[in-house]
Amino acid sequence: MEAIDIIKNRRSVNHFDPSRKLDDETIKKIIDLAVNAPSAYNLQPWRIIVVKSDEEKEKFWNLAYKQPKIKDAAANLIIVGNKHGWDKDNPVWQELLQTVGGKTEVVENAQKNITNNYGSTDERQTAFAYLNAGLLAMSIMHSAQAMGIDSHPMNGYDAEGLSKEFGLTEHEVPVMNICIGYFDKSKTLHPRRPRRGFDEIAKVV
Repeated sequence: MEAIDIIKNRRSVNHFDPSRKLDDETIKKIIDLAVNAPSAYNLQPWRIIVVKSDEEKEKFWNLAYKQPKIKDAAANLIIVGNKHGWDKDNPVWQELLQTVGGKTEVVENAQKNITNNYGSTDERQTAFAYLNAGLLAMSIMHSAQAMGIDSHPMNGYDAEGLSKEFGLTEHEVPVMNICIGYFDKSKTLHPRRPRRGFDEIAKVV
């Protein structure tokens, strides 16, 4: 599928066909493609909880105000952002050190800059987690569309309850859930609502 068609054809599908499943290998392919998304200093401060079993869907369904799509979708991808993904514990810093030929000053300067930019306040740490994980989330939806799989992003859930139920650490936040699967063709997919274009949202300066 052409990239332009992927972008144009992606829809937030609210009704999924519960009879159509996705195997683990397909979900893996979606995620492995999606992680080409950019992130600050390539730190990739995210992880994904794949909610697929009936038992885990039931737990999530109760936390998501019993929305049908949670159970009907083939899987739910809970995108988790790491507010401390910029710190020195991130293994990506070691990869960067190798990339720059072992020049420790390059890595130390990068660590200093990103700590000042993102680590100085809780608000900046939270923004760091959401901004980067949001890039991954959009990439996941486009990757799924490229494979003919529908998706629906949502954050209508009890975030505190989700964090507790699915074992998020104190430094992690649930950024959003993405339902993936196949549209229930017995339902009506309404036409895409109008988007504001360049003339309304952009200004060349």
